[in-house]
Amino acid sequence: MATLDYEASGDPTLNRRPMNRLLDRQLQHYPDTGPRYISLGIVVLATVVLYYELYISGAVATQIIAGTGMSFLFYVNISVVGNALGAFASLGAGAADRYGRANLVVYGLFITAALTLIGIPNAHGKWSFAIIFALISFVEGIILVATPALVRDFSPQVGRASAMGFWTLGPVLGSLVVAVVSSNTIAHLGAWQDQFIICGVVGLVVAVFALFGLRELSPRLRDQLMVTHRDRALIEAKARGLNIEDALKRPWRQMMHLDIVGSAVAISVFLLIYYTAVGFYPVYFQTIFGFTPQDANGLGNWFWAFDAAALVIVGYLSDKIRVRKPFMIVGAIGAAVFTTLFLLRATHPHTGYYTFVGLLIGIGVFQAMAYAPWMASFTETVERRNPALTATGLAVWGWIIRITIALALLILPHVVTSATTLVTDGPPVQAAAAREATVLAAVRAHPDVVARIQQINASEGDVVKAVQANLALVLQLSQYSNPAQIPPALLAKAQQALGTTVLLKLADPKVQGDLRYLQTVAPASLGAANLAKLADPRVQADLALLQGKGAKVQAAAISSPHQWQHWYWVCVGGEIVFIPLVLLMAGRWDPRKAKRDAEEHEALVTAELAALRD
Repeated sequence: MATLDYEASGDPTLNRRPMNRLLDRQLQHYPDTGPRYISLGIVVLATVVLYYELYISGAVATQIIAGTGMSFLFYVNISVVGNALGAFASLGAGAADRYGRANLVVYGLFITAALTLIGIPNAHGKWSFAIIFALISFVEGIILVATPALVRDFSPQVGRASAMGFWTLGPVLGSLVVAVVSSNTIAHLGAWQDQFIICGVVGLVVAVFALFGLRELSPRLRDQLMVTHRDRALIEAKARGLNIEDALKRPWRQMMHLDIVGSAVAISVFLLIYYTAVGFYPVYFQTIFGFTPQDANGLGNWFWAFDAAALVIVGYLSDKIRVRKPFMIVGAIGAAVFTTLFLLRATHPHTGYYTFVGLLIGIGVFQAMAYAPWMASFTETVERRNPALTATGLAVWGWIIRITIALALLILPHVVTSATTLVTDGPPVQAAAAREATVLAAVRAHPDVVARIQQINASEGDVVKAVQANLALVLQLSQYSNPAQIPPALLAKAQQALGTTVLLKLADPKVQGDLRYLQTVAPASLGAANLAKLADPRVQADLALLQGKGAKVQAAAISSPHQWQHWYWVCVGGEIVFIPLVLLMAGRWDPRKAKRDAEEHEALVTAELAALRD
């Protein structure tokens, strides 16, 4: 374990005091395999919990919207602003090339954990929720750059795809954790805030773990190109004479080239379907197919689990045969095919749960096939320009991908316009329709009777109410065909209870006919129980809601599947655009040529080491 020993490093500015270890995390020697894997594991764990914190809101989106009083459009715009802030935070994180990566990750984890555990659960209004979510997104934008930079630092190119496969487990496993935890706890816990409390506690534990365990390479080590682990001795020897300042001059000018910018645009549009899955799959499956929140999130268990497994397997295979681009092309084509099959089911509302399981597994596996090799190839493309500016190159990627997400989220509500109606008005309309199912059936079967009742209530509502409140008294009065025969005492009692105006109306033949209609025809047509319910203020409120918004919700339900299809076609377009942009990236197509490059590099390293010994 000498590679982790600060005193053995020969640097007199470092010692083993605890406070120094918590602030200065630099390693002066390239670590052995065991400590290197520990560092990579901490980075992956940190990434998982970060994305768990960022994505948990998607699992309870409908509850958040209802609980805070925001509209669906407001909820989407929160994500738009959050991603825009994250984009510019990613640019700022390019400074990690000069000032280091580890502390950005460690203390960023503490901030996001506190905001998730304390801030969000106490955000009782839409604006407080929006502000706290924006802060979490800002910090996430910084860590988005710092964590893959750490993975690159600890991963020679020969094992880069495997390492990046594990890093990309961060957002995928974060999504999987969201799906697993929410699908198993939503039905048992009360408020949506409970999901954030669970998430915040987990985030705090991981932050403490990273505080004491995460380290990083010194600039002189990380700023060099390492192809295989055998390069370690050569890199450490070169590090003693490396001029860091020269390598870091004009960083943005060095990185703003077509191969880097074009590659970042490629993966950003390729992942449009991924962003949609993270933010809107629960909403999509609940509003279009009527799945429960548990089932809608349960579909994510399959999607993310197979995606995660494929990331690791494909990363290993890419490293094994030493090529990236063939995996990216096959992954993009497969993802486009399965996304097309998926979107075609939007207009089939009775599609079964396990049909979607199969389609989502296909999308997830092929996405992973493209994404893990892409991450490896992108860092290698940056290294082709300047290995000392890895974080700057990743900052360019982070900015582009976050801006793309923000634009996608800004556009989506204008493509799927029905979503706002279905999310905001759909649940109360559905609840009212379920409560008044029998009344609605009667009303729809006898609209003419209901219209006559409404007409009577409108013109003679005072009489109807008075009769209902004094039915026994009215029955006594009805025994006298001649009003002059009514006993004075009974008449006085009726005047006091009903009022003179109502008494006069009761003598009107038209009013008498209307009352007979309410007493005979209406109960026979609608049923006495339904007729009584129609007089209930709560039932009247439900029927008013259905009359006011029911048609709008119904129209939205009809148009929504087609609108979602339009959006998913945009996602397919992004997967297709990705394919030609792969040509810009570093790496071989032919495994035989890649193997020959590795052999030539080994020979060069051997010669340089021999020269250093001489």
